[in-house]
Amino acid sequence: MSGTHQTLALVLFSVFIAVTLGITTWVSRNRHGSAEEFYAGGRLFSPMENGFAIAGDYMSAASFLGISGLIALFGYDGLLYSVGFLVAWLVVLLLVAELVRNCGRFTLADVVAARMSERPVRIAAGASSVIVSIFYLVAQMVGAGSLVALLLGRSGAATQVWTVIGVGALMIIYVSLGGMRATTWIQIVKAVLLLGGTIALTVLVLVRFHGDFDRLLLTAAERSGHGIDFLAPGLKYGANWTSRFDFISLGLALVLGTAGLPHILSRFYTVPTARAARRSVVWSIGLIGSFYLMTIVLGFGAAAIVGPDTVRQSNAAGNTAVPLLALDLGGGEESMGGAVLFAIVGAVAFATILAVVAGITLASSASVAHDLYASLRRKHAKQRSEVAVARVAAVGIGIVAIALGILARELNVAFLVGLAFAVAASANLPVLLYSLFWRNFTTRGAVWAVYGGLIPALVLVVLSPVVSGSPESLIPGVDFQFFPLQNPGIISIPLGFLAGWIGTVTSSEKADEARHAETEVRSLTGAGAV
Repeated sequence: MSGTHQTLALVLFSVFIAVTLGITTWVSRNRHGSAEEFYAGGRLFSPMENGFAIAGDYMSAASFLGISGLIALFGYDGLLYSVGFLVAWLVVLLLVAELVRNCGRFTLADVVAARMSERPVRIAAGASSVIVSIFYLVAQMVGAGSLVALLLGRSGAATQVWTVIGVGALMIIYVSLGGMRATTWIQIVKAVLLLGGTIALTVLVLVRFHGDFDRLLLTAAERSGHGIDFLAPGLKYGANWTSRFDFISLGLALVLGTAGLPHILSRFYTVPTARAARRSVVWSIGLIGSFYLMTIVLGFGAAAIVGPDTVRQSNAAGNTAVPLLALDLGGGEESMGGAVLFAIVGAVAFATILAVVAGITLASSASVAHDLYASLRRKHAKQRSEVAVARVAAVGIGIVAIALGILARELNVAFLVGLAFAVAASANLPVLLYSLFWRNFTTRGAVWAVYGGLIPALVLVVLSPVVSGSPESLIPGVDFQFFPLQNPGIISIPLGFLAGWIGTVTSSEKADEARHAETEVRSLTGAGAV
């Protein structure tokens, strides 16, 4: 990119950062410092506002950059990510949203601890939530590094490293100063920008092909080098039985993982009632559904207009397909229209990353302060404010995410999010569903469900091709690969449910019938909900 184009992109970046920092500063002056204000924004958001914020939280860099890139490189098999992310919301709407809002206060552990011994359950659920959040954060960091390196015309590692550090510093500021209220408004602004940018690009792609979607698909297939196979299953996941099982594992993780993501669950506490939580999900499904349908057009559009080879040369994982598509749609590299559209898309994607990392960091810092700190501190030790601990935790989590984001900067962001979903579905979903629906569930079952899914998921990721054994691995120079699949969900998700069942049936503890009845009534009616 020329110096003028880079300057335009940086100006738009700066404008968005200035606006979001202004929102954060304004909110920090008007808050009263309570836990409810910091974690849940005072529960003052309307269903529409929260619906836009949920959409802003969910439509991440993985969606905008990663999925479109995978479709551009692998056609039909990349499209499977869009389907999985969208279908997952039906699980959230039918099984989780209203019940979680009625049973908890701020975190996943609140729901489980309502009828269990609090300390072991909070430690297990809190640790799991932090680990899932860090996985998700790493994906956003990688997306930020790829995007800014492209916008600045520098592909070197140093540019990506400094970008990751900058994004990490901004998210720490957003969370530690503004809490949930600032994070929510940043997500609303980002959702509007992202949807607007996606609609504009989708219209331009369809106009390029005169509204003929069949022609778009056939052109993408021709330029892919794979012919009609580009539009059929198997290009990425059908080469052998290992890749087919990897696809099944990925599908399970995407569909079941959303209901266990801490930053999504925490959004249900920002509205005043369970009915408002349910209406929030309805709003978000409409917004998210529209967005994922458009990512399909953008992915095939990038394949047809830019070409998979050009996308791969820019970024091997495909993370820069959409910005390159915007550049071409605007008139090409040397045109002002191309520069403007390229810079706008880059700024929107950067806004996407900043908003999502703020939401994830807030949810994980809440787990550290509300669950881990409250459970682990000694009874007679001086009690610090939960909010103060959460702010310190945001700094620590940000530093860890920065370090891992630098290490994983060559991996596809949608793929990295698939790992986060697998861990969430393995560790958080079993304990959540058992707590809500199984009358005889016990404390031991809850702890075993979390660790029985979390530990196998982490071990299998470490022993998979993700970490070692191939040139695309995190540590390419060594090989301790034992598990052949890239996503552990097909093994670790059933293990989480099995461990919860075994822990319960072997426990000498009797399930508290009265507390279960109270939780059941509260979850279904909202009576006594905070």
